[in-house]
Amino acid sequence: MTDTSNTRPADSEAQAPRQSRLLRLMRYLPLIAPVLLWAVPCWMLLHTGQHWPLPVTLAGTALFALGLVGMPLAMVRGHGRRQQDRAAIAGDTLLGTSWVLFAWSILLGVPLRLALTVAGVGESQDRARMVTWAVLGLTAVLLAWGYAEARRVPRVRRLDVQLPRLGAGLDGTRVVLITDTHYGPLDRTRWSERVCETVNTLEADLVCHTGDIADGTAERRRAQAVPLGTVRATRARVYVTGNHEYYSEAQGWVDLMGELGWEPLRNRHLLLERGGDTLVVAGVDDVTAESSGLAGHRAHLAGALNGADPDLPVLLLAHQPKFVDRAAADGVDLQLSGHTHGGQIWPFHHLVRLDQPAVAGLSHHGTRTLLYTSRGTGFWGPPFRVFAPSEITLLVLRSPSGAFPSA
Repeated sequence: MTDTSNTRPADSEAQAPRQSRLLRLMRYLPLIAPVLLWAVPCWMLLHTGQHWPLPVTLAGTALFALGLVGMPLAMVRGHGRRQQDRAAIAGDTLLGTSWVLFAWSILLGVPLRLALTVAGVGESQDRARMVTWAVLGLTAVLLAWGYAEARRVPRVRRLDVQLPRLGAGLDGTRVVLITDTHYGPLDRTRWSERVCETVNTLEADLVCHTGDIADGTAERRRAQAVPLGTVRATRARVYVTGNHEYYSEAQGWVDLMGELGWEPLRNRHLLLERGGDTLVVAGVDDVTAESSGLAGHRAHLAGALNGADPDLPVLLLAHQPKFVDRAAADGVDLQLSGHTHGGQIWPFHHLVRLDQPAVAGLSHHGTRTLLYTSRGTGFWGPPFRVFAPSEITLLVLRSPSGAFPSA
């Protein structure tokens, strides 16, 4: 790899990230979300004709009320100034539990009750209680399965990506993508080691980490991140910041990744050369960087490509998929992103789509730009993944004139 970029930011690209519909909605979510997440299932499972014995009704209502009060308090103590890991684990677990219970109270509870009514099964009270037990049973199963999915080492997702401008000498280049490891309150040092061991079996030419390494500072989560230093690549290991780095002293993470042997691509590029052909590997800071107040941190594509031959194909690392609009405007061939977690807990992906152009997989943008969005390697917050499995991605780059057959 050869470093040919100019890291000096240019004043010509001072456009702030657009405010999305989801971000506008997020202003109000901290106030209304806890109430909806706990009140809706409480009402539907306890107070819509079930006629439970009074002690059951009171105890159930008290549990929902405890969740409504306890979840925000734990989240504040865990993710606020105090940064108490035990509180964060409790708050995150309650958040995931309430979301699954809320979603399936509606998605299963309402149609099941209607179906039982149409079929004439039992009395009204019996049908209401059947629905309650069905929702609680399904929620328990999904949470147990989702926890196992979140904690396991991700499966490897392999796919060929053809880039029309890629030279034949680069055909078959193996690019491994990990992202959104989110080392955090739950100690996952051993998990981190096993992820890196899996990456090393893939014989990558280039290994990429597209940000959100951890929730917490580099000093605090160092033990979980250190295994990243064991990752092997024949050409380079490259990294760009995610939005969560800017909640946790981003420069500390940039410095640690450099110490571990990774190349932080902060609005700059490297050249990957093979078989007489060249690929530009560029990276930009996350789109939230400029608002972080850290000097020199911003998403600056012009700076990342400064000095690169415009006739060469470009592989761009950008944490958030929505950066693809800028990438397509500049003729980038392939953008690699994370951020979305594939929704992490279904059906949250519908909300993610309000803010991002893609949730997972390969998509086309503009005249030639491809975007690959990873579902992420770890998980954020709630230790659950429901119908959104984590992944380690192996992308094999293909040239139209390459000599290697497709895998």
